[in-house]
This record gives sequence, C-alpha cells and structure tokens, in this order.
Amino acid sequence: MEIHKICVLGLGYIGLPTASTFATHGVRVVGVDNNLQVVHTLRNGGLHIQEPGLRDLVQAALSSGNLAISAVPEEADAFVIAVPTPFFEDKRADLRAVIDAARSIVPYLRPGNLVVLESTSPPRTTLDVLVPILEGSGLAAGAGFFLAYSPERVLPGRILQELVENARVIGGFDAPSAEAGCDLYRLFVRGEIVLTDATTAEMVKLMENTYRDVNIAIANEFSRLAQHFGTDIWEVIAIANRHPRVNILQPGAGVGGHCIGVDPWFLVEAAPEKATLIRAARQVNDSQPNVVADLVQRTLRNLQGVRIAAFGLSYKPDVDDLRESPAIEVARLLVQAGAQVTACEPHRPDFQAPGLAVLPAWEAAVAQADALLLLVGHRAFRALDPLQVASRTPARVAIDAVNGWDAAAWKRAGFAFHRLGDGKSAPTVPGGGADEPVTPSRGR
Repeated sequence: MEIHKICVLGLGYIGLPTASTFATHGVRVVGVDNNLQVVHTLRNGGLHIQEPGLRDLVQAALSSGNLAISAVPEEADAFVIAVPTPFFEDKRADLRAVIDAARSIVPYLRPGNLVVLESTSPPRTTLDVLVPILEGSGLAAGAGFFLAYSPERVLPGRILQELVENARVIGGFDAPSAEAGCDLYRLFVRGEIVLTDATTAEMVKLMENTYRDVNIAIANEFSRLAQHFGTDIWEVIAIANRHPRVNILQPGAGVGGHCIGVDPWFLVEAAPEKATLIRAARQVNDSQPNVVADLVQRTLRNLQGVRIAAFGLSYKPDVDDLRESPAIEVARLLVQAGAQVTACEPHRPDFQAPGLAVLPAWEAAVAQADALLLLVGHRAFRALDPLQVASRTPARVAIDAVNGWDAAAWKRAGFAFHRLGDGKSAPTVPGGGADEPVTPSRGR
C-alpha cells in the first residue's frame, strides 16, 4: 500500500509522538485533536505534555512542513486513532473518544484507505465497535477499506526510542488489512513487526499490562504480610530474588498510569466470570493507597491539622504523567483525614487538586512541615541529603512508601523513619518504644 498522507486522531502521549515521527520520516501528516487549547498550543510552538526529546521532534516535524495541526480530520491514505480510553466509575471501558474519532473520519473515508486503532480497548472493539461505524461510509471493511488494530507498547520517559525500536503487533480485520498496517508502520519501525488478527492484537496489549499488574499486586500483598509478621519486605525481596527463577517486583503506593491500572479492567468487563484472579489483583492494587494512608495515620496518630510534605504526585518516577496516580489518591485520603498536605511535584507544578497545595521546589514544601512522605521515587528525591533536608524543615518524621531513602542516613540526621512493608522498624522517637506512634513536631 502506498501511503502519502496520514491523519492521526488524538495528540496526547502516543498520538503526538507518532504523528511527529511519521512526519520526520517524509510523510505528510495532519494531527487532529478536539481540544482547541491543544491545537492552539501546538500551532504556536508550545507543548502540552512532557517527554524527553519530544519538543525537538515536534519542532522538526513542524519545520519540515510535513506536520499540520488541526481540529478536524482531512482526507488521507491512512487514519490512526490514538485517543484516550479511560473507564467509568464502575470500571467499564469508556470508549466515547474512540467512537467519536471513528465517526469523525467516516465522511473522509475513501476506497483503499487504511484505518488503524491504537487506543487500548476491550477485546473485539475493532470488530464490534469500529466496523459498524466505519461501514456507515458505504464501504465494507476488508473489501472497501483496510482496518487494523496496533497497540502502543511504549514506556513513558522512553516513548520516542521505543516507538521506533520496539516490536510492533498489527492485528488486521483480515490478512490484507494486516499487510496494509505493516506498510504503514514500516515507514519508521525498526523493530520486528508481527502480523495477526485484530482480537489477538487487542488481547496481547491487555495481557501484557495485566501480567505486570498481577505481579505488582503480589508484591504489594507481600508488603502487607511482611508488616504483619514483623519482617522487612525489602530485605525479603532482595534475598528471594537471588533465586534464579524468582523476580519479585517492588511494592509501592499502588499502580497508576493509563495502562496497567486500567487495562485489566477491560478483561474483567469482557468476561467477569473468567477473570477472577485479574479482578483480585486489581482490587489489591486499587486499595494500596489506603494502605499507605493507613501507614501515615498509624505513624502520626491524629492527622487533624498535621502538615505533611508529600514528595511526588506522578504515577511513576521522572515523568509528568498524573493519570490514575496512586500518589494523588494517597494525598487525597490524607486531606480527607484532616491533614494539611503540601506536595512537591517538579514535573507538574501546575497541577491543582482540592485541598492540596503543589509546589515545584522541595525546600518550599518542607518549610512548615511536621512530617515528610516519599510517594514517588523521582531521581531528585532519592538523591536528597537528609542533613540538608533537616536544616530546611521542622519535621522530624520521614515516611518512605517506595524504598527510595536510606533509612540509616535519615535516622542519623535525626528523623524518626518508617518505611512501607518494614515491620522490623516501627516508627520511634528518642526515648520512645519501638511500637510507639510518633507525634509530629510543631516547630523547631
């Protein structure tokens, strides 16, 4: 299939890098987003998301003349749908953006065009949702236009590299559709391209993230058991992982982002009676922010009016992505319990949430704090010198939910230190018992 022009719908974390990469490989691209602020920002040289190297890539694409930004689709040889697929409160997939995007291209669909869905979706979305909408054009899937599903499989912080180098799965409505998808992505993909059917490709993406979710869930549950039995989960994991066939992941504040915390629910929705383990893992990880909030509550006793400096709000270290972030949920629970929470999130200092103050610099966040709480292991936070921190804050309580701080160093700096899953060292104060809750300081 010859491809001279591509229309990419959705200019978020996946759509914008994809559109820009196609454009810098010599293809004309129109990037479409229904958010007029996004369109305005990109047209004026700005960027609405952060990703290493993305600014230079987008500027190169725009400067080449191959990338245009629009609020509406245009005729093209290929259409790529890369819009968000969140879920409703009852955990059902919210496919409204996918449906709207598909409907928007129907007037522009011509014989021989290719439509690719990249948005993560429940099994059979391509066949049961997209086909009826797109066939409203009067063209039949397979016979009149090619249709494929090709999930993004990239890691925030490494999107530009992995977009090109990772293996690409292309599931076609039929074999010719899969081949057409291969022609599209071969324009820039250097990794292996695997062809299959659409539903298999949908399952591949969901299973990859569900596998990781289940493994994180067992690590989080292990942390609760270690606390219960009075041992240190971090020591246990380090020893257990010496076994050549064991690789236990790290516990933390929960699971976030647009994929791992969302995708397993699509399988539960599609076959609830078959996905019992998947549902249980999701419930463990969804409840993990409550475990962290409870740790803070037990450490500090009464949270009413206690000033807590929370380090990090993104869903994982060193990214600006806040989608489904467990750190935000922990902060919300603490505010709900009466604490005054000031968060330091250098990657998203513009973030706002009810009852939560967000600052870009940790020095300002800790200046009036009674306790410090590490929620996200940003490199800058892991590298903090506890003696320097101690000189900037009246707080003498430090709580680590991600094993990012050296317990001994923080104790030497005068902090009562407590860590998620560490049942060996309950919070203490000078002269206090090992199981005695810590009362936060109220000034130096």
